[in-house]
Amino acid sequence: MKWIIRAIGILLLILAVAVGSLFLLPADRIARIAADQLHNLTGREVTITGDVGLTFWPVLGVTAGGLEVGNADWAKDGAMLSAANAAIGVDAMALIRGEIKITNIEAQSPTIRLEQRRDGRASWQFSDGGGAASIETAPSAPARSPRPLTIQRLDITDATLIYDAEGADLVRFAGVDLSLDWPERAGDAVIKAALRPAADRVTIEAKIDRFDQLLNGDIRPLRARVDTKGGGVTLAGRAGLSGAVAGDLWFKTSNTERFLAALGAGAIALPQGLGKTTDIKLDLTLTPDRRLALRDVVADLGGNALTGAADITLNGTPDVNAQFNVGTLDLTGFARSDTSGSPAPASSTAAPAPASSSGWSTAPIDASALAGFNGEIALRADSIDLGTLSLGATRVLLRNDRSRLVAELREIRAYAGVISGEFVINNRNGLSVGGALNAQSIAMQPLLQQTAGLGRFHGTGDAEVSFLGSGASLNAIMRSLSGSGAVNVGRGHIDGIDLDALMGNFDVEGGTTVFDSLAATFDMDQGVLRNDDLLMQLPNFTATGTGQVGLGAQTLDYTVTPKALQVNGDRGLAIPVRIFGPWAAPQIKPDLQAAVDMNFAKEKEKARQKLNEKLEEELGVSRQDGQSVEDALKQKVEDELRRGLFKLFD
Repeated sequence: MKWIIRAIGILLLILAVAVGSLFLLPADRIARIAADQLHNLTGREVTITGDVGLTFWPVLGVTAGGLEVGNADWAKDGAMLSAANAAIGVDAMALIRGEIKITNIEAQSPTIRLEQRRDGRASWQFSDGGGAASIETAPSAPARSPRPLTIQRLDITDATLIYDAEGADLVRFAGVDLSLDWPERAGDAVIKAALRPAADRVTIEAKIDRFDQLLNGDIRPLRARVDTKGGGVTLAGRAGLSGAVAGDLWFKTSNTERFLAALGAGAIALPQGLGKTTDIKLDLTLTPDRRLALRDVVADLGGNALTGAADITLNGTPDVNAQFNVGTLDLTGFARSDTSGSPAPASSTAAPAPASSSGWSTAPIDASALAGFNGEIALRADSIDLGTLSLGATRVLLRNDRSRLVAELREIRAYAGVISGEFVINNRNGLSVGGALNAQSIAMQPLLQQTAGLGRFHGTGDAEVSFLGSGASLNAIMRSLSGSGAVNVGRGHIDGIDLDALMGNFDVEGGTTVFDSLAATFDMDQGVLRNDDLLMQLPNFTATGTGQVGLGAQTLDYTVTPKALQVNGDRGLAIPVRIFGPWAAPQIKPDLQAAVDMNFAKEKEKARQKLNEKLEEELGVSRQDGQSVEDALKQKVEDELRRGLFKLFD
């Protein structure tokens, strides 16, 4: 028993000496021990500077005026972490057992630089300082088992976070708060962050299963949430330090504009039905080389719904390859925002604003969104309501390349016919629009009514047009239009004018004119459409037309000349009708003087000859060839006066 008591006493003495020796260690020596532990953990150079304070038991801790953790040897800019007023604590008993159990790491106002390269390297992928891979994500097995690691608590306040992904814009956030709770090495970890890319606060929270395995390169289950005052995003799936992410994503916003502004996207105006509110669910996969796959997309955009899939490459300007089905697409909200006098949304694919008595919209068109992506998007819709145009089943392929968007209209069912062709929006050096369209079997009355406010013309026809316009507003584009086209219409009618009545009593008020066919070609220049070869075939008439349409000014000045074929002998009877004024309220008037000149030229000449003969007889004058009665009478008076004067001198 005495020897047992003596042995215990010796052990206590040894322990007291050891602890006493620990207390006698200088502060810089303790700092080097803590730095060595971080170096062994990360494989990076760790430097502790400034005034050093110590704690001993049960936590071996160091507070320092500065802490710096080096970056990967291939990184181009500065340390990975540099901070003032840092603190590190290590569990002394765990360290004696050979475990690295960091009880706390604190840093105030640090700068954190994270870099990633296209080949998958990332500066946050660490290797064991002893040479073997303890946290490396390489597929090969480590040469030796990593020492157990736990960071029970991490607190970083007021940090500056810099993320540099090769080929993408530099991302920089200031005022970031970050915390890690990881009480058990083989347990789960909770990471929280708060930042303000703009005015509103953005919070991030993630729970990761077996955080130690994530640090060793495994793909681990997680649940993450991003919240702002405008909405939030939830991800439930798996992720790894290499940048691989997969899982179910749910994006729901009550105010998408505020949500995007909180993330630093600036002021973005979204029309009703195009994402002002959202409820989007999809399956997401992100690879380490930043290739994003979206599958089983089901989205409610606040009135419009779509389904589909997309593949997006995120290196630099996103490259998109997507297919979407939208069912019934209502874009009237976009049309209303374009004509309200406020700037149009960041898109240029909607239909023009309708004509009105006040003219086309002069609001600036913001087409900057075209620079946001490249690639192809295939779009299918059962119907599309553009506010000024109503389309049926639609198949369109959108191809965007460096702010030049080409809409390949593969098939658009509209107005009982089919429209195909190409429509181009180019914003590389100022905004311009152009294209070549072909329409087959189109019902003209609803088309003209919705696009130009002209509802009198009824018929089914074919048309083709090529056009080009430029300008910063719809008004400028319409006033700059140039191009050419042709129209061919089968049997139809025109409301508001009756050619039979016109030929009978020159009354053009009311009635209807039925025609068998109509054909015309036209040219456009500086927003003015000119046509000189209109030919309309009617049962008992033909009609020709010439004049111009002010596409920019929304005016008409056009003369239609119907000709009755079965009157006035074999010459027929023509009555020119002039249509002029604004589109909203054009005037229709027959040109009676022109009608007389065209139809009764021979009768006028005969009447003139008879009148002249009668005057010659009554006045006693005779005309020379080409001389009028007035001139002959004047000549006779001059001759009489001359003879009278000569008699005065006889």
